[in-house]
Amino acid sequence: MAKKPDNPDPKPVPPIRPDNDECCRSGCDPCIFDLYDKAVDRYRKALKEWEKRQKKPSR
Repeated sequence: MAKKPDNPDPKPVPPIRPDNDECCRSGCDPCIFDLYDKAVDRYRKALKEWEKRQKKPSR
């Protein structure tokens, strides 16, 4: 039988911001910072959904 995870609904983990010198400054599309911004948006949405689930009373 498979072991249940200790926390079946872990809190989302924020993305790690790239260092400024990780950008090549050549106008890439998408830039590494564009990808980071999208990851932050996904993280914020996931965090809001997670927080709502934590407020629900458990049965």
